[in-house]
Amino acid sequence: MKYWKRLSHAAQDSRITAALKNNIDYRHTLSLGIPASRLDERVFSEEATFLNHAPLLRTYVQNPNHIGCHTLGDSETFFAGTQALEREVIHILGTDLLHADEDAIDGYIASGGTEANIQAAWIYRNLFIKTEGARQDEIALLATTDTHYSVAKASNLLHLRWLPVPVHEDDRAIDTEQLDAIIAGAVQEGIRCFIVIANMATTMFGSVDDPACYTTALRRHHVSFRLHVDGAFGGFIYPVSCPDNHLDFRNPDVSSITLDAHKMLQAPYGAGVFLVRKGLMEYACTPEAQYVNGMDITLSGSRSGANAIAVWMILVTYGPFGYLEKINKLLYRTDWCCRELDRLGLYYYRHPQMNIITIAADCLTASIAHRFGLVPDTHAASPSWYKIVVMDHVEIEHLQQFITAVEQEVTLGMPRSSSLVEGAISVE
Repeated sequence: MKYWKRLSHAAQDSRITAALKNNIDYRHTLSLGIPASRLDERVFSEEATFLNHAPLLRTYVQNPNHIGCHTLGDSETFFAGTQALEREVIHILGTDLLHADEDAIDGYIASGGTEANIQAAWIYRNLFIKTEGARQDEIALLATTDTHYSVAKASNLLHLRWLPVPVHEDDRAIDTEQLDAIIAGAVQEGIRCFIVIANMATTMFGSVDDPACYTTALRRHHVSFRLHVDGAFGGFIYPVSCPDNHLDFRNPDVSSITLDAHKMLQAPYGAGVFLVRKGLMEYACTPEAQYVNGMDITLSGSRSGANAIAVWMILVTYGPFGYLEKINKLLYRTDWCCRELDRLGLYYYRHPQMNIITIAADCLTASIAHRFGLVPDTHAASPSWYKIVVMDHVEIEHLQQFITAVEQEVTLGMPRSSSLVEGAISVE
């Protein structure tokens, strides 16, 4: 690990204090032109004594704006101190977690995975228009039916056609025959550039796409493509639980990756991450942003620097080995629950390197699902699936309570699986 190191709380406090000193100090520096200030001191007093021991809260009060992307070119010098810590986050994630070459990645802390996925589609749409001379109606999004709804948003906002690719019901794997037919049909209809969104753990199932399914088919049809990986859920677990994977920057076909620190990393909401290979971020440049030093090439524009500091603090509090232990603890709990479901003969899907268990709805009653807070695949109709996500607060004692309740239902003759084969679906 080159950048990802474990730091004590005192060392973190020292680094953040130095970073804040390198930002603008609205109290002591004359700054007439910035449309910003510290948080309103009548509500958020800087004199509160507990702030002396809370560097993240001090950052929120000082209110740094991290507009722009700080891994390339110029940025607003007023917030240079905390921008440097955001750059460190991008280096840790791009180089140490996702195995890019050193200084080969640009990126920024986005509002979430939705923004990061749209950012990717925006970049590649502009790239195809500028480098391939493509019209918008000659560019399509390609992603599975299990893909996050942010792809539908990107399709709508960017006026791009989305081609949903079916998956197999049993293992959630891409149906390669239908994929090939979809690409062939699209090419016949004039599509010549494809923006691919591959899943590093889908939101409902935790299923993981094989990117070679896409790249092999697209090369067979001799079309242009860019591959983006949506790791909004899996990006902070799958690279740790499955280090030899094909969805990080070691794969030359992967151009960009989305992560969401406010899921597995337990950062405050508004802490998504967008990572992209050098030379691509510029396709989202907005030249009209002349008053912004370095201009702006992000979808969100102004954004809180405090969220970048929060992500940095979590990463350096654990370090790579402490974080590995955290992930293994969650996987152990997930394994335990799956063994109990197997014992009861219930039908479910679980990727073995992920912490999501998705149970067929006809194995459970709605009252059990509601009592334990399971999430359905749809709220608009009768669900087909309910999911359990083994997060940090979900302990084996809680899973045991759920298993006991389900077992009582089975004993009383409640439904298990009438339309599906009983037992687990396992993806090796």
